[in-house]
Amino acid sequence: MDRAMTVRAVGVEIHDDGLARITLSRGEAGNAIGLETARGLLDAARTCERAAVRAVLLTAEGKSFCVGGDLREFSQLSGQALEKHLVAVTDALHEALRLFAAIDAPLVAAVQGAVAGAGIGLAAAADVTVAAENASFTAAYTGIGYSPDAGVSWFLPRLIGPKRALDLLLTNRRVPAAEAAALGLVSRVVAAEYVLAESVRTAQTLSRGPTAAFGATRRLVAAGLTSDLGPQLDREARTLAAAAASDEGREGVAAFLGKRAPDFTRTTSTH
Repeated sequence: MDRAMTVRAVGVEIHDDGLARITLSRGEAGNAIGLETARGLLDAARTCERAAVRAVLLTAEGKSFCVGGDLREFSQLSGQALEKHLVAVTDALHEALRLFAAIDAPLVAAVQGAVAGAGIGLAAAADVTVAAENASFTAAYTGIGYSPDAGVSWFLPRLIGPKRALDLLLTNRRVPAAEAAALGLVSRVVAAEYVLAESVRTAQTLSRGPTAAFGATRRLVAAGLTSDLGPQLDREARTLAAAAASDEGREGVAAFLGKRAPDFTRTTSTH
């Protein structure tokens, strides 16, 4: 590891192999997201952007991944003061999500225990979400008279369909890890004692991959969700041509023809 720091309630480690590990470090509070944590996630995202990391791993201390917004913090305010505070919290959190989506590095999340509210948004925002068998998901927003944030109203319908999304958002029923995987909310489920190891293994594998191609692929998939077929085919053609001409593309083909493993870590991460 060549750099480590704690950004308020969020720990950030940038390893020599280009893997960034971000840790929600308020385990005693269920990693509830208040202003400090939201700003910590934004600072962490900016750190990843500046460092041009190759993969990002999001983990959380304690029994729960993230129980959602910090209601104890919010309950100290009312009226316009509360509205202003929540705008500040969501502005920081949402900008962090935008940055994670914009960089080339894929995002892996390791989730355990309770995942609620904005915690679902963080889990859903990851490209690969590894859930412990003891993880459970609850939207929770409407149960306290709130509406969704953290991209939940955007991610959930795209991952599980609008009908199922509304079921979870309106009823606030608890969804165990196995059902979350069946719905498409998480990528895979492993025993609780292996969730971190499996997530680290996945993130490390991605950190050795073709970062620019990963970024292009993430953007293609996102664009395809709202694009007609014709424009998406054009987008694929242009993106593929640029990828083939890049250092990564040349290394990948050379390795294939030479019957060896490619070394994408020695290539540039831009087309």
